[in-house]
Amino acid sequence: MEKIRIGIFGAGRGYNLSRNFMMLNCDIVALCDSHKERLAQAASKLGEGVTCYESFDEFVKHDMDAVILANNFHEHTPFAIKCFQHGLHVFSECISNITMAEGVELIREFEKANAKSKVIYMLAENYPDMIFNREMKRLVDGGTLGKILYAEGEYNHPVAGDDIAFLKEYTYYPEHWRNYIPRTYYITHSLGPCMRITGATPKKVTAFSIFVPNSGAEIPTACRVGDAASIITTQNDDGTVFRVTGCAKFGAHHHTYRVCGTKGQAENLRGMGTKVMLRYNKWDTPEGAQTETLYEPSWNDPEEKFINRGGHGGGDYITSRTFVESIRAGKQPPHPYDIHSAVTMSSVAILAHRSVLDGGKPYDIPDFHTEEARKQYENDRLCPLWLGETPPNIPSCSHPDYAPTERQLQLFREQVMGITEDK
Repeated sequence: MEKIRIGIFGAGRGYNLSRNFMMLNCDIVALCDSHKERLAQAASKLGEGVTCYESFDEFVKHDMDAVILANNFHEHTPFAIKCFQHGLHVFSECISNITMAEGVELIREFEKANAKSKVIYMLAENYPDMIFNREMKRLVDGGTLGKILYAEGEYNHPVAGDDIAFLKEYTYYPEHWRNYIPRTYYITHSLGPCMRITGATPKKVTAFSIFVPNSGAEIPTACRVGDAASIITTQNDDGTVFRVTGCAKFGAHHHTYRVCGTKGQAENLRGMGTKVMLRYNKWDTPEGAQTETLYEPSWNDPEEKFINRGGHGGGDYITSRTFVESIRAGKQPPHPYDIHSAVTMSSVAILAHRSVLDGGKPYDIPDFHTEEARKQYENDRLCPLWLGETPPNIPSCSHPDYAPTERQLQLFREQVMGITEDK
C-alpha cells in the first residue's frame, strides 16, 4: 500500500501529531513554520527526508497528499482553503473558522475542491476519542440508557496567574490570541465529545459568563478576558439539550462528561481518572447488570499499544487513524469530525459569545448546507481576536470595558517579554 505523504504546518504541536502519523506508516515529507528555531528543532527530530519551509505558499506546492494544520488556533481557514486549491487533504486542529464569514468561505471552497478532486477535511478534535468518551458512546449505541435526553461536557483548565513559564510559552506578546479569546471559543474539547457520544447537532445556543476580574492583583497579564467561564446551553436537532463550557478556569483542572437517557446515565467522575460511573433506574436495570457500577473501561482495540503512545489519553492516535482511514477510503470522516460539524462547532462558539454580550439571547445555529444560510453570514466578520494587523471589532469579555491595568501590562512586558522600561 502506497504511503500517505504528509506536510506539517506548525512545528510545535504539529511535531507531536506527526509521531502518530509515523506510527500509522505515513511519511512526513515537509515542515513549515515561520519561527526558525522551532522549525529547526522539529526538523532535527524528524530526520532526513523532510523539506523545511518558512513560507506557506511555497510549502503548499510540495509534492504531498495531506497537511496537518497546527498553526495558531484562530488562523486555520485561509490555510485550509489554500490546501483545497492544491487538492490536499486537511487535518485541522481545534477550530475550523474564527468568524461566521470564514465558515461560509471554508465550505464553499471545500465544495469547489470536491468538484475537481476528492479532498478530505477532518477536524482534529481528540477528546471524543479519550477512553471514557469512547465507552460512553458504546453505551449509548448499545441502547441500554434508553432515549438520550441530555449531555454535558466541561473542559476546565485553570492556570496560575504568576506562572511565568506558561506565559512565556503560550501568551508571549500582548496581541496573542490567548489574551483575547472569549470563554466560549475554545469549545471543541467540551462540545465535540457530546456530539460524538450522542450523534446530535446543535441548532440553538444561549450562554452566560461568570465575571471574575483580577484588576487589583499584581500579576503579569495582557489578558482582555475577565470571565472565568461561560456556561453554554444548546438545543439540538434530536430534541436533546447540551450544557458545555468552552475553556473554563473554575475549581480544579478536569475534563468531565455525562450523558443521560430515559433509563440510565454514564459519566466520568471528577478526580477519578478514566473511571466511568454507569447508573440505571432500578426498574430499568438490564438483566444481569448492576444498578450502579464504577469501572475502568477497556480500549478493546487491536492497536492499543499505539494508542497508549499517542497524546491526550490516546485521542491523538485514534483521531489521526480516522483521518488516514478516511483518505484511504475516499470518504469524509464521521460526525462530528466532518467539515459541516466542524463549522457548526465554530458557530456555537461564536454565537454563544454573542449571546453572552446580549444578556443570554438565544441564537439559531445556521445550517451551511444551504445557500440561504450562507448568504446570511457571508459578510459577518465580527471577531474578538487580532487577525494579523487587524484589531478585534467585538469585545472579548462579558464586561466590554474590562482590560488589564497599566501595572499588569508593565509586569507582562518586563517578566514575560523581557522588556525593561525606562524609569
